[in-house]
Amino acid sequence: MSDVLPEAAEKVVDIPSPRSAMDANAVKAAYRRWASVYDALFGSISTFGRKRAVEAVNSLPGTRVLEVGVGTGLALPYYRADKRITGIDLSGDMLERARQRVARMRLANVDALLEMDAEATGFEDGAFDIAVAMFVASVVPHPRALLAELKRVVRPGGHILFVNHFLAEGGVRLAVERGMARASHSLGWHPDFAIESLLPPADLRRATLQPVPPAGLFTLVTLDREADDCASPMVA
Repeated sequence: MSDVLPEAAEKVVDIPSPRSAMDANAVKAAYRRWASVYDALFGSISTFGRKRAVEAVNSLPGTRVLEVGVGTGLALPYYRADKRITGIDLSGDMLERARQRVARMRLANVDALLEMDAEATGFEDGAFDIAVAMFVASVVPHPRALLAELKRVVRPGGHILFVNHFLAEGGVRLAVERGMARASHSLGWHPDFAIESLLPPADLRRATLQPVPPAGLFTLVTLDREADDCASPMVA
């Protein structure tokens, strides 16, 4: 069963999407370049988003947590000790730094750090209570496929969270983001990523959206996993 409205399915070609889709090789190449300097360059600006997402995870029931796009493990120290964390990322270079962080900080609640495609993880249905994807939705080639996969691996009654930058609705920021979109493959993410590329209308209506500092540049999205939840991995 699907909660995607029939009219939305008929208008699949109208789903907003970045101008050029990322692919796995482009993402791996970008993050191979960024791995050694990621924490210094992006760690500070993403700190508020990561901490807000982990705070939300810590406040939710359930212990089995999947962190999608764990990267260098910047968020891992902030989870409560009773949360059992499995982290996945497409970049082996980033994961190696995450493993070093776990060992250095003795983070005993991190169960596994795995190199894995977020759109096709291989986990069993309902394997997790919570899935949280930090700064990943604008990186994967098919955001709706990511959403569908997270709905599959999170149990009914669980929760799916995203923290991400989404395209501005207007003004100077919109123009800047559109201009930056030409460098998507070098950046390894899409500055022109619209939230509608991730969430179909039904999910967007029931999701909770919270702006995150600095200056609301990022948004925390919380979506309850309903019993009949199933997303269609439509691609524009």
